[in-house]
Amino acid sequence: MKDLSTIQALIFDLDNTLVSSQLNFKLLRELLNCPEKVDILDFVEQIKSASVMKQAKDLIVSHEMSDALTSSFLPGSKSLLAFMTIHKYPTGIVTRNCREAATTKLSKNAINVDILITREDYPAKPNPQALFAIAQLWGIECQNIVYVGDHFYDVQAANSAGMISCLITHNVDLSFKDSAHLVFNELHELEDALKKDN
Repeated sequence: MKDLSTIQALIFDLDNTLVSSQLNFKLLRELLNCPEKVDILDFVEQIKSASVMKQAKDLIVSHEMSDALTSSFLPGSKSLLAFMTIHKYPTGIVTRNCREAATTKLSKNAINVDILITREDYPAKPNPQALFAIAQLWGIECQNIVYVGDHFYDVQAANSAGMISCLITHNVDLSFKDSAHLVFNELHELEDALKKDN
């Protein structure tokens, strides 16, 4: 396992990392006529008609808001965030969600972090710009920050930023797990690993 003693901060993905999400991407693709292997957000940005693009964006936000209202803490997330606070680790969230849905999820689940970045702020993951921005804001080297997520985009973004990529698998054998520096089934395992190095 990678040495965790140099870690100075953690950044998290939101959906299915800290909180549950039942967002139906298959349905969204069908409603938007988005091909299966094309990123939904990229697809919408390529729509030439401004009015059609707005309708597509509004549809996505509507689905995200419905999802936000049913979100709940995932196992280990509350304990890990409390551990971060006690040990004064800076914490952030970088999500592909819209800001309204993300803030609703944070409010509903009483999640407090130092910074929240959504797709309105920087290009969406796997683009690493948001991660670079947080590292610069905190004045911490990227190599001393862990980015935690459950998706290939999370691993890609972390690796591109030169951060420590941490994949949460939820006990699923993910084909891309070898791309991550750290792999845990659930967040409590990450907390246990951090405790050993504190």
